[in-house]
Amino acid sequence: MSVVSDPIGDFLTRLRNAGTAGLAEVRAPHSRLKEDIAKILHREGYINGFKVEEVDGHRHLIVVSKLANRKSAITGLKRVSRPGLRKYVGATEIPRVLGGLGIAVLSTPRGVLSGREAKKQNVGGELLAYIW
Repeated sequence: MSVVSDPIGDFLTRLRNAGTAGLAEVRAPHSRLKEDIAKILHREGYINGFKVEEVDGHRHLIVVSKLANRKSAITGLKRVSRPGLRKYVGATEIPRVLGGLGIAVLSTPRGVLSGREAKKQNVGGELLAYIW
C-alpha cells in the first residue's frame, strides 16, 4: 500500500482520468473531506451520485459519473491549494470560475462549500479546487 501525500489531489486526478476514459464509476479511498466534495459535485450536477462501501475493513468512496456520449460532465478541474502551498481567500475574494460556469470548492469553518454557498454565507476559507 502506497502513501499519498495529497489525498484530495489524488481524488481529483481519479475523477479527471475516469472522465477522460469515459468510465461510469470511480473508486477512491474514503475520507470525510472527499465525501463532502462529492456531495458538492452531486448538488451542482457534475456527478450522478456517490456511495460509501466497506471492503475488508477499508471504506471506499464510489462516485457515479454523469456521462453524455461517453463524455463526462466534468470537463476540467484544477487543484488550487496543495500541501506545499496553501491558498486562502476571504469572503469577498472568492473567484468566479469560467465566468460563473464552473465552481470553486472551499473548506470553510462551516464545512466544505461551493463558492456560491460561501459567498451567500459570507465566509472564506481554504480554496481547494476549481471544477468546470
